[in-house]
Amino acid sequence: MAKDTARDIVESAQSYTGPDGTKCQVIGLRALTAIAQKHQISLRDAEITALKNGVIPWRYLRNTGTIGLDGQIKLLESCVAVVGVGGLGGTIIELLARQGIGHLIIIDNDRFAEQNLNRQLMSTEKNIGKYKVSAAVKRLSQINSAVTVTTYVGKLDEKNAVRLLEDAQVVADALDNLSSRFALEKACRTLGVPLVHGTIAGFCGQVMTIFPEDAGLSCIYGSKEIFSEQGVEVKVGNPSATPAVVAAWQVQEIVKIITGIGKPLRNSLLVLDMMEGTAERIEFTG
Repeated sequence: MAKDTARDIVESAQSYTGPDGTKCQVIGLRALTAIAQKHQISLRDAEITALKNGVIPWRYLRNTGTIGLDGQIKLLESCVAVVGVGGLGGTIIELLARQGIGHLIIIDNDRFAEQNLNRQLMSTEKNIGKYKVSAAVKRLSQINSAVTVTTYVGKLDEKNAVRLLEDAQVVADALDNLSSRFALEKACRTLGVPLVHGTIAGFCGQVMTIFPEDAGLSCIYGSKEIFSEQGVEVKVGNPSATPAVVAAWQVQEIVKIITGIGKPLRNSLLVLDMMEGTAERIEFTG
């Protein structure tokens, strides 16, 4: 069956010459979908088969120049959990789907409100009052039907976190309160998976990647017994562009972790100040 699928893909492929003169074999979504249906496999499995046979699905052509075919295969075979579908989470989810993450776990307990319209990518005037998770599922089906989506409508806490995240290879922190963030970090340590932390306030944002053996959130916020529940974002607000910038950084961190390309922001905090136009990296030691 696998050989038959590969044969059909190779026979349906087209030659493409890039702007730099580089040639490759590509295949379109319609042809790949028909082959997947013919052989009764998922579209994601068909995409992986294509890549393993040197044929690039059109949707990933602009990815492969950066991460290669092997990197794209790793993304399609991966599972990433995104906790929170707000300003950060909605953008993270969309970018991961476009990048070709094979399985997304989406966790959120909230519904859209009008004050979300200024910054939350999944929010529209028509879905006010609807669960954010439901909107994300609908959006993903329109962007990349090869992505498997697992959802949970509810709040992540210390009791359910390990169970909800157990299939994930990487977890994205898109939360808006510190108690949930510490519970998320604890679960990631238990599961032995990296956590990509991001937060925003006004024109500023920060990103840090935390592996299980790293010091993590305590370097930023101190002990969880003494932190305030929310930060300065309560006063300065969250404009449209800030979460998009921070979410993009988080997605790049996730891609680096899965593909093994590049150096993650471990044991350091990237601080972005878009008012001043600066980006600083604070290293943690000890």
